[in-house]
Amino acid sequence: MAHDIDDRVNLFLRSLEAFDFTVARAMCTEAATVRQNDGRGELPIGESLDRLRSFAADVDSLRYDVIRRFRNPDEVLQQHVLHLTGADGSRTDVHAAVYFRFQDSLIDRIEEYIYAEPALTGTRPDDPA
Repeated sequence: MAHDIDDRVNLFLRSLEAFDFTVARAMCTEAATVRQNDGRGELPIGESLDRLRSFAADVDSLRYDVIRRFRNPDEVLQQHVLHLTGADGSRTDVHAAVYFRFQDSLIDRIEEYIYAEPALTGTRPDDPA
């Protein structure tokens, strides 16, 4: 089951990268919810995907780079970086910790905790100069 869940999470992320929100939605239960730490609280998966679809209108590409992943039989917790390239050529990296809960092999809940990581501007105090 662990590989099956890995495959499902990977397919979900690849469908988002391809802007295929129909496939992403089909991988979720009817009652699936998404909670992000953006102050909006919990949203139905359809509404969350609609927000991402609107956001993606100004994005040429997005790519998920999974840093680490932990799993239980029906849960996945991962850290990833979302690399975005805007229509204007700008690039942004969004760091996140994401929890996926499955029910009957479908995603039933997503919790996404996005955080900003400041760019390094010089050497760290413990770095040799």
